[in-house]
Amino acid sequence: MDTQDRHGPQDGPRPPSSGDGAEADGPSLMAAVAAEDVARIRELLGRGAHVNFQEPKWGWSPLHSAVQRDQPDIVELLLQHGADPGLRKRNGATPLIVAGLQGNVRVLQLLLARGADVNECDAHGFTALMEAAGNGRVEALRFLHQRGARVNLARETTREQQALGKGGATALMDAAEKGHVEAARALLEMGADVGARDNMGRSALTHALLSCPAERTEDTVRLLLRHCADVNGQDAEGKTALILAVERRHLGSVRALLEQERLEVDGRDSEGRTALLVATQLDLGEVAQLLCQRGASVDCGDLVGIARRNYNNDLARFFLSLGAPERPQVPAQDWRPQSRRWGAALSSLHGMNRPMIGKLKIFLDQDYQIAPTTEGGLYLGLYEAQEVAVKVFAVGSRRARQELSCLQSGRPSSHLLTLYGCESHRGRQYVCVALCEWTLEEYLHEHRVLATLLAAVRELHMCCGYAHGDLQPQNILVGESLCPLCVAACRDQGVGEICFPQGHKQGLGLALGRLVLYVVQNGDVPFKELKAKPPGEVVHRCPDEESKDLARQLLRPGDDVGDLLGRLLDHPFFWPWQETLRNVGNESDIKSRKPGSRLLQLLQPGPSERHTSFARWTRKIHKGVMRDMNAFYKDSGSFYKNSVGDLLKFIRNIGEHIHEDRNRRRKSETLPATSQKTFPDLLMYVYRKLRDTEYRGALSPAHSTRWPLCGRGGWAGGTRP
Repeated sequence: MDTQDRHGPQDGPRPPSSGDGAEADGPSLMAAVAAEDVARIRELLGRGAHVNFQEPKWGWSPLHSAVQRDQPDIVELLLQHGADPGLRKRNGATPLIVAGLQGNVRVLQLLLARGADVNECDAHGFTALMEAAGNGRVEALRFLHQRGARVNLARETTREQQALGKGGATALMDAAEKGHVEAARALLEMGADVGARDNMGRSALTHALLSCPAERTEDTVRLLLRHCADVNGQDAEGKTALILAVERRHLGSVRALLEQERLEVDGRDSEGRTALLVATQLDLGEVAQLLCQRGASVDCGDLVGIARRNYNNDLARFFLSLGAPERPQVPAQDWRPQSRRWGAALSSLHGMNRPMIGKLKIFLDQDYQIAPTTEGGLYLGLYEAQEVAVKVFAVGSRRARQELSCLQSGRPSSHLLTLYGCESHRGRQYVCVALCEWTLEEYLHEHRVLATLLAAVRELHMCCGYAHGDLQPQNILVGESLCPLCVAACRDQGVGEICFPQGHKQGLGLALGRLVLYVVQNGDVPFKELKAKPPGEVVHRCPDEESKDLARQLLRPGDDVGDLLGRLLDHPFFWPWQETLRNVGNESDIKSRKPGSRLLQLLQPGPSERHTSFARWTRKIHKGVMRDMNAFYKDSGSFYKNSVGDLLKFIRNIGEHIHEDRNRRRKSETLPATSQKTFPDLLMYVYRKLRDTEYRGALSPAHSTRWPLCGRGGWAGGTRP
């Protein structure tokens, strides 16, 4: 039903406190109406209170409020003082539409007498007649019809809502959905079209079978059938009335439908299921026997096999006695799993005869478990034949609500897990997400994934408004891209202890800082041990200046975590060490040693920066290599000096010439001399000197290669241990 999205805070105003003074008369009048204080209302109106005042948030006026409180005397008083019956709340509802919901005929009469349009509708297409029908207000229905209300008017709504299947419902559908039998009977007497369908192809009969309270369903269904409701019509999912009744497990409605001579008992839904197949899957033996007595075909699937898997041997024998074929459904032989790691288990699951849970095929067995969780476990599954990981929760689980909300906020093609769907069955909820091959803990020795991890956490924070509540290696999944699984994810507002015991920003930074150390040490230190370390020790144990600086910034995130993560994606830790420095060394001022160059001045160490690994760098180069490199400048006498600019020039020249045939014999001597191990603080030194200057472009990763998934390996002298 399309009423779901239109009700909210606007349907129950919180009246402002009263006050004196001309400027407060409107809110004061609202407060007096809310208190049903007639004397105060008369006083305020007598001194000229703003009778058509509307509170700013939801647009409630004194007249709306009086109608909602079912106070006809106050309604009449307000109208006598000029209250406008055409005022609309934020959702487009007029006082007449609200009055239809209350069903007070006198109020309706007062509003219509003051010019209200009996067929006016709100922003969702609801009229007063529809509201009266959905709330079982029979007298109001008859009165409105007498005053010209259109009984078969279909709800009109916005184009966006229509695209979602909203709209198109009639008053009869509203009455049928709520099981208001007398209201439905009155509408049918007025000429309501029992065959009308909404924008999702649902008739009044469909609405009754989908949503009507169980104790009213049979009476509502029988009333509609007596007025020739179409028993063979299908909704948007291809389900017939009979299939819907079976799914509702409503025996009385099934009996009522089976009594109809025109019923097609073997009608199929869009998945090819008949009512008998659905009844067998749901283990409804009595319903299945009723269907067969009415002539339902037993050649509609593996009825015998399904009954036996439900341990209902009596039903299986009953089907066999009717000639049902005993032929288990064999999966197509050309099906091949996409996952390399889980392929064997998925093939086994695909070939297994298992009852479907909606669109999901799953077997809660250890052989198909990916990992245990704090609740129901993580299992392999097939959702609409798509390979998925399925998180199992108890229905109503708070953690399930949090994760679903977070996953539904993710954008397509992001770093976050894709949500395929959710099913519920027998007290369990099954959340189906993209299947990944590895956890970070398992994948660490093949690839280093910190850059993509930071990007994913930033996307979770900035784009979805969530914080990850359990960042540790086993909760970070790796497939074709790195995907943080949002365990215990929470909204930024009021995250508190649900997310991190030290608070949101500090806790997020500390978790990421520990992951930096875990990754750069190739997982050699167990993450549980790192979690016990204080922040200072985490930084101290990082093996190089780049990782130390990255961890240090994460551990002191400041006010805006999202901006910090964005900046850190441009951090030198993610740049290839040698190529980045070669880019700087390729600057013309450095190559030519331009006198008075601002770039060379910026790179010059200050008084407190003398004790660096590169202070006397020429002494750390193999003598033979240094001699060969200086030979290029024999004629000019402009040999390499112990300056930062000359070291960058040296690294650039080595990179340009080391692969030439005449230099290959020196390669084993040259590469260690220009490595991160030899000059561990050089890259961070150059970065800090140039990052806020016009030479920042020379450091840009656009000049080099980023590693979204392969870490810092692969560059001469730049591979981490």
